[in-house]
Amino acid sequence: MSDDRLSETLTTRPATAAEVAGLVRRAQQDSLPITVVAGGHGPWSHSPSPGMRIELTEIAGIEIDGLALDGEDAVVHIGGGAVWGDVAARLGADGLAISSGDTATVGVGGLTLGGGIGWMVRAWGLAADQLIGAQIVTAAGELVETSADEHPDLFWALRGGGGNFGIVTRFDFRAHPVSGIAFGDHVISTDATRVLRATRDLMREAPREVTVTYMDVPPMDPSAPAGARLSAVWAENDIDALRSVMAPIAALDGVEAEYTTPAYRDILLQMPEPAEGAEPPGFIGGNGLFAELDDDLIDRLVAFRAAYPASVVFLRSLGGAYGDVGQAETAFPARTATWFVMAGGFDIPGLVDDETRERIRDDWRAIETGRLAEYGNFADTERPDAVPGMFRAEAFERLREIKRAWDPQNVFARNHNIAP
Repeated sequence: MSDDRLSETLTTRPATAAEVAGLVRRAQQDSLPITVVAGGHGPWSHSPSPGMRIELTEIAGIEIDGLALDGEDAVVHIGGGAVWGDVAARLGADGLAISSGDTATVGVGGLTLGGGIGWMVRAWGLAADQLIGAQIVTAAGELVETSADEHPDLFWALRGGGGNFGIVTRFDFRAHPVSGIAFGDHVISTDATRVLRATRDLMREAPREVTVTYMDVPPMDPSAPAGARLSAVWAENDIDALRSVMAPIAALDGVEAEYTTPAYRDILLQMPEPAEGAEPPGFIGGNGLFAELDDDLIDRLVAFRAAYPASVVFLRSLGGAYGDVGQAETAFPARTATWFVMAGGFDIPGLVDDETRERIRDDWRAIETGRLAEYGNFADTERPDAVPGMFRAEAFERLREIKRAWDPQNVFARNHNIAP
């Protein structure tokens, strides 16, 4: 094979799992590196890379295996190329839901394999916690079914270990019966410190039905309305229950609260498509899973957002069902964490100079000091040296063993790579 082939991108869009398996075997024969795109939202979705690019957009079916009865969960089968907006709409029509990502265009595959901290994480756990089985194409180009009973080590690795172990062409989930949700929007025009401390105290004893998200974004961020706001979701159509729980926050001066009962699909954000040829701005910062949102962490986050106009701070409450899962049951780290935190500045040429970049990095380093682990789904660049910090030490070693068993040649390396 010529060197030219190695420098080109061969884009493929298989329609069946068998076709995916054939493409993997072909890539192996031709020594082509493989990039897998499931959904098209993550950092590797839009940038071309040499080798074979396997896009799963044609494998996006959503099937319900019998409706839930008497409050029991239903089993649903979702194609590896589906996105969560379509899943929420389809399941919602039958009174079902799965806790998923925040944005409609987030792929089911990437989010689930990395864990999946969603709107109902305290009620139902991670997306990966709702996974009960999968169909996967291995590095050998074979189709394998996996679950807690079939190839259990592989199934364990899929629940938080990322895309290191194969191409998942079908996910099997438990979907939860739900008549609707209640949503609270708390717009903050006062000192965020008071609101965050009050929210932290509230969530220590809050029912698991409620999950809260804090965002403070600049006008230039297309993913959400500008400014600071605290959103709360109750995993049932009970607006009075949500209003009662959130009353201490709504009563604060400088907080304007509104409560509604939208469809779950309607609270998923719409990420606008970037202009053709436009590169998104760089991001300086990071994320972490924290045991506690203490006063020092709150102060640092509020000061960070105030210091850099083109910055974002994002927090989500954990606990509840998320913490019910034993640490060793999945590859996902930090089940004792009670908050997920992200902060960073947009690296916009002409607005951010070298000195400011270094100050942002220093401020983030001070924030991340107390984290238990980094959440891989929010890490948007390849940093091989950082991958061990996305797992507990014993889980990372187990993942390496499973990688050696299923992908000894590291065919699936275009991810937060766990080298065999």
